[in-house]
Amino acid sequence: MARLTISLSDERHMALKEAAARRGKTIGELIDESLEWCGIKTTQAAAALVAKARSRAQLKAKPAMDLAISETRVSRRRK
Repeated sequence: MARLTISLSDERHMALKEAAARRGKTIGELIDESLEWCGIKTTQAAAALVAKARSRAQLKAKPAMDLAISETRVSRRRK
């Protein structure tokens, strides 16, 4: 597992610690969930989504990947 150091304001850090405690999670777990919710996926997770979409839509690899990238960008712009 990779480690990451980030700088947060004291207020943001305290809010993050409190949110993690309320949910019974670590700060790392809460951040990981937040990244997933924002659409930031691992290569494996993205490939699985593309494979699932391909099987349902019966698309070839290139059009399926193009569609996945396009939809991800649209989704990220909405937030």
